[in-house]
Amino acid sequence: MSDDALTMRGPVNGTPDAKRVAIGSGVGAVIETYDFIGFGTAAALYFGHAFFPNSSPVAGTLAAFATLGVGFAARPLGGIIGGHLGDRLGRKPVLVASLIVMGLATFAIGLLPTYAAVGVLAPALLVAVRIIQGLAFGAEWGGAILMSYEHAPWKQKGRYTGIVQAGFPVGLLLANLVFLVSVHIGGDWAWRVPFLASIVLVIVGLIIRARVPESPVFTDVKDEGKIVKSPITQVIKTDWRNILRGIGLRIAETAGYAVSITYMISYLKNAQLADKTETLVALCIASFVGIFATMAWARLTDKVGRRPVYIWVCAFGIPFGVLMFLLVNTGFLLVIIATFVIAYGVCQNALAGAQGAWFPELFTANTRASGASLAYQISAMVSGFTPFITTLLYEGFGWIGPALLFSAYAAIGLVAAIATRETWGAAERSAAEAATADASARHSLAA
Repeated sequence: MSDDALTMRGPVNGTPDAKRVAIGSGVGAVIETYDFIGFGTAAALYFGHAFFPNSSPVAGTLAAFATLGVGFAARPLGGIIGGHLGDRLGRKPVLVASLIVMGLATFAIGLLPTYAAVGVLAPALLVAVRIIQGLAFGAEWGGAILMSYEHAPWKQKGRYTGIVQAGFPVGLLLANLVFLVSVHIGGDWAWRVPFLASIVLVIVGLIIRARVPESPVFTDVKDEGKIVKSPITQVIKTDWRNILRGIGLRIAETAGYAVSITYMISYLKNAQLADKTETLVALCIASFVGIFATMAWARLTDKVGRRPVYIWVCAFGIPFGVLMFLLVNTGFLLVIIATFVIAYGVCQNALAGAQGAWFPELFTANTRASGASLAYQISAMVSGFTPFITTLLYEGFGWIGPALLFSAYAAIGLVAAIATRETWGAAERSAAEAATADASARHSLAA
């Protein structure tokens, strides 16, 4: 970590608003995930028939997953826009704008006509709205995670960013609970209701986010005249290696999720290993566990560092790819639930928990939003098209194809973790202890 990155972390003991900021950012993450990930569930269960009815079941699933991937492909552009604005104008405006755009786009999905009503215009509209979703989601993460990181105490960066990262399993849980209820409605309303209902969450999120104060680190950068004219260009020129490392780190988590969760939903249905209700129940249980798992893993990184957690979990993920499919192939519901919990609670949540603090620490303050967003969102293109790729692999090689792909993603993450420096090792933790003690002593004298 550079000297600038070490010093520009905000107040050593955090700000008085640190917890409120983390919760506010986390609530936004819940809403964005509900909106964005809910699309994945709908694509796996409904969109093939609703928007591509003239295709075979496999072709319809492929088309639905391709539409899912389009949103992920748009995320890097959203990350570039959000990162640039976050480094130039502040973290807070990006948080509010991304939530509004995502909310309106998701609500619009619930109103879209199907293929039966307007023909080929229906999938075209679905793709267009999905692109807008991708732009908004790409801009969201950088602002949310940096607001929490830069308000948090030095010794608890993992804990506070973990609250934001836990917003993703909360959003996943809410989305699938709604789908679990709506599946009994029948017809198109089974997938329309979850998207239309999201508008309530958006209104609540906007109220909360409007009260969140700007990042103290951005304020310092602005006051010191260190705002970069073109932060994207600057971070690519000076920190391109960290961007590449971050992409590798992120692929293990997000692309691995695309195999173990997004694709697995479709696999269980098509292989007749579990019905829709059983699959959604398993996913809801895994999501609930994931809320606490994410925060626990994030807090662990404050104690042992970011890198060890990543290395050990990615190493575990390599053999787990094959084991995961062997377990679900038994067709036993309890085994399927346990597999979802391990795949999500360990292979995904642990990596997400570590990313919240690790990614911001890889970049200096005046290009932090751009660098972290680029690393985080470029990898989304890989994960976005992974369900499409896994479907093709299954058709060609059976379940071993997707299983080995999951293992390959874990191996990429392992190599990236080994190649990435520790930003919260023993030296940094000791320095934080000393700085905290010094700040406490000065506060006592002032009192």
